Amino acid sequence: MTLKLIIGNKNYSSWSLRPWIAMKVAGLAFDELVIPLYEPGSREQILKYSPAGKLPVLIDDDQPIWESLAILEHLAEIFPKAGIWPADAHARSHARVVATEMHGGFQALRKHCPINLWLPVKRRPQPEEVHNDLRRIDAIWSDCRARFGQSGPFLFGTFGAADAMYAPVAARIRTFDLDVGPVSRAYIGSVLALPAFVEWRAAALKEPWVMRHNEPDWPLVRGV
Repeated sequence: MTLKLIIGNKNYSSWSLRPWIAMKVAGLAFDELVIPLYEPGSREQILKYSPAGKLPVLIDDDQPIWESLAILEHLAEIFPKAGIWPADAHARSHARVVATEMHGGFQALRKHCPINLWLPVKRRPQPEEVHNDLRRIDAIWSDCRARFGQSGPFLFGTFGAADAMYAPVAARIRTFDLDVGPVSRAYIGSVLALPAFVEWRAAALKEPWVMRHNEPDWPLVRGV
């Protein structure tokens, strides 16, 4: 079996981070190809792999699987012992619920706090709709940790698909110095300290591409 993950810029592509970090933590072997987003010719390159014209996309032999959550589900099927989802049925159902809520929700946080790993940590004023998203995220994380997190520092103990879905959120909260409770603060620390996340961020800091709409301090941009 040959797996190839096609991803966008590591500094900006939160959706690409999700399957990538899940595969890294699970110890799954794969090749990767970075296609920078919103560059001349980017869409044409992406369409060679993804009929939706979006990244990420996983190529499993000749089969393309796009959408981050669909990729995680595919990996769970072909690697049932990798721990992508919790082993316990009740925990597994809840993990799917909170992962899906992330996939379709928190639009205000996404809009006002874009993923950008080379931004310095700095508190920036946010509208109330962002704080509403934060309160919901804080409640999700605190509830998962209390109910299912006894075996480790992540939402369901060990790192899995739900954590992969929320990893970019953890980065956003840290970068924009957003308010969450102590349980969520500890969880963010665990996610961002993962060797896989550290590896992703180190690669992101070496990228030359700048996406203006993901630079909240524009025209000030970290030197590239």
